[in-house]
Amino acid sequence: MRRGRVSVEIKEYPTDELAAQPIGAWSGEVYRRVVGALRAQLAVEDLTQPHWWTLNHVAGEPGRWTRAALTERLTPYDDQGIDFDGVFDDLVARGWLTEGEGGGMTLTEAGQAGRLRARERNLRVHEQTHEGVDTADFVTTINVLRRMVANLGGDGNLPD
Repeated sequence: MRRGRVSVEIKEYPTDELAAQPIGAWSGEVYRRVVGALRAQLAVEDLTQPHWWTLNHVAGEPGRWTRAALTERLTPYDDQGIDFDGVFDDLVARGWLTEGEGGGMTLTEAGQAGRLRARERNLRVHEQTHEGVDTADFVTTINVLRRMVANLGGDGNLPD
């Protein structure tokens, strides 16, 4: 699925210099760049991350998620004070999402098509992010970050 992108070369440094780097600064920079790139791609479809999260959860288990249950599930990922009811209302107004009698949400054909377009855009960001990074190095990085989260009192497990 490579799109012909060439890895950007980065300077090599001695191990002791790299080991002294501030993890918060580097992890923060990665977060801002990855999330910024994802948000930019979602914006092409006039979507936000909460729209994306909603589309994926509902697609994965049609009819299971009510507004209340999905809001509870997604709130831990909210770093912007999101109005989840506004997100759900927007997707219903677009004709991308319907709500059944019990409140369970289901994607429409238009919603599934939009989700797949957004997914393709996000995959491009994923590919760009992983360019030049060996899979084993990526896995090690994720495990190191999980350990750091756990060391600082967070949940280092992968999301359900």
